[in-house]
Amino acid sequence: MEEALPDQTHYSHRNQKGQCIKMFKYFAINGLGFSVHCKLYANDIHDTDRVILFGHGFGGHMDNKAAERFADRVLAKYKHAAVVTFNWPCHGNDALKRLRLRDCDAYLSIVTQYIQNTLSAREIYGFATSFGGYLFLKYISEHGSPFAKLALRCPVIDMYDILVGRIMTGENRESLKKGRDAMVGFDRKIRVDPQFVQEIRSHPMTRTDFTEQSERMLILHGSRDEIVPFQAVKTFSDDNLIEFVSVEGADHRFQNPAHMETATKAILNFFEL
Repeated sequence: MEEALPDQTHYSHRNQKGQCIKMFKYFAINGLGFSVHCKLYANDIHDTDRVILFGHGFGGHMDNKAAERFADRVLAKYKHAAVVTFNWPCHGNDALKRLRLRDCDAYLSIVTQYIQNTLSAREIYGFATSFGGYLFLKYISEHGSPFAKLALRCPVIDMYDILVGRIMTGENRESLKKGRDAMVGFDRKIRVDPQFVQEIRSHPMTRTDFTEQSERMLILHGSRDEIVPFQAVKTFSDDNLIEFVSVEGADHRFQNPAHMETATKAILNFFEL
């Protein structure tokens, strides 16, 4: 069941006739004992036939600027499209206190069902980055793909290796070794406990065969990614026959606007929008 949030609908701008050009709406979906906070971008919320579901990375949230800029491009090109973002468990203003893979799966299921049943989308596309890419891949490996097409930018293939080896500090690792929680991340930190670390250690995507979905998947990766190793993702793409686009010089966050533009164009072309 959808729950409206305060000041839920906002108009980004209007044309000279006063007509809405783009709007976004905050709402929560209640189901399976959870409340998933979401944000929807659309030219007309009541007239959408294609919806792109955006999955943010570790420490991110539904209001991230990359999603907003991507939505701007999508809605400028295709007036009947919509972009939906949401907070993963323990991210943004989410109420959960313990990060668990099963809850991430539940959130993704809740949002995709909402898009199918309430928004009545003719097609759902997926676009996820980093940790979000890992969670989308995990969901597909266990439940099948709800997406007509899926694009992943700098996806994490082995979350344990990245979280423990590249994101955690020595102090974080020491706390977890002693059975204590650790606040992990860069700009925004997420509480991680030993159980979550064991969960991701048991679920690397390197063990899963995605060749059946490969024709509907695209992976983009920056050649200078400092968090997720370029070669590991390239090897994963080759092994699973997934189209791979290397963005020369791009870092993990694609902070250079030119690199982000290259990625956005490739994704829109892949989605045929």
